Amino acid sequence: MRSIVLSVGLALLAGCGSAPLHKPAELTEFQPTATLKVLWRGSVDSAGENVYYPDASGNTVYAVGAGGGVNGFDAASGKSVASFEAGQRVSGGVGVGNGLVLLGTPKGEVLAFDLDGKPIWKTQLSSEILAPPQAQDGTVVVRSGDNRIFGLDAANGKQKWLYQRSTPALSVRTNAGVVIQRGGVFVGFPGGRLIALALGNGNIGWEGVVAMPRGTTELERVADITSLPVIDGQQACAAAFQGRVACFEVARGTLLWARDVSSVTGIGADARYLYVTDDKNAVLALDRASGSSIWRQDKLVDRNVSAPLALGRHVVVGDLEGYVHLLSREDGSFAARIATDGSAIGAPPLALDARSFLVQTRDGGVFAITVQ
Repeated sequence: MRSIVLSVGLALLAGCGSAPLHKPAELTEFQPTATLKVLWRGSVDSAGENVYYPDASGNTVYAVGAGGGVNGFDAASGKSVASFEAGQRVSGGVGVGNGLVLLGTPKGEVLAFDLDGKPIWKTQLSSEILAPPQAQDGTVVVRSGDNRIFGLDAANGKQKWLYQRSTPALSVRTNAGVVIQRGGVFVGFPGGRLIALALGNGNIGWEGVVAMPRGTTELERVADITSLPVIDGQQACAAAFQGRVACFEVARGTLLWARDVSSVTGIGADARYLYVTDDKNAVLALDRASGSSIWRQDKLVDRNVSAPLALGRHVVVGDLEGYVHLLSREDGSFAARIATDGSAIGAPPLALDARSFLVQTRDGGVFAITVQ
């Protein structure tokens, strides 16, 4: 029961609940240095209390809501190119890979469809699935709600491997799944550990300590990685709640640097900087090489800001009222702002190309937006 109470509290912090803990900061006026324009708008079912991640394959963007209706949109025009029903409620969003559209359910089932919506296979796992499954090189990787990582055969859904580890008595319910890159599966765990697994067989490559639990009570000692890691170039980086942001050498897991920053919603990166939304909803830029501070944008306090997306010369975040904020990469100043449908943006913005991105709102709005 205590883990349920904790997950509700963190959900409110991160924009995954129905109301903020404190009154959100009022939006301030600024002199725009760029323009945001909605290219197209689509819709799916509303999200309810979960966070739903969209995903893209080639020129098609897929999105789903709690009811299980999946829509595929042409990324350039927004034209519907696929539409089908999962046949049951789903959770965590959609993953696309190996020619499959992948969904998870609250009952712990993984559902696989082809890109047009034809059912391919269905597999039962150990508990609810809150994060989108991912697939690459013939393996579908799924994180279940009990923090087990399953490797499934992409052809038939049969289990190839399983990774599990002991977790603290008190941990956070998270919508963060896994990242697959460079033949590895990267995933953050309760207790502040970042793990690299081999995609083919699930063997552990390395384990990095992002944060160590501190304090005397179980609540004070929560130091969970509740967001996706970022794997970029030679670095693997992750952030922990009540912990640190840390970057590791991607091949061996050697710690490169760490900073005391607590984050629930997560991080983004470009070639120069690592961007963090901290648990006070400030957006920070840190130097990728050393972790030193570059700038801090703190005028979005208690607006339940999403994880940041690095996009060209800018950084993109969404908030609890459906606003999209464009920040300057150089100093964090506001460059542009645009409203969507008034409901929260929980998942990180999804890059479509060098200038465009997509956000999905709690009410089911799917917005493709470009920077001009």
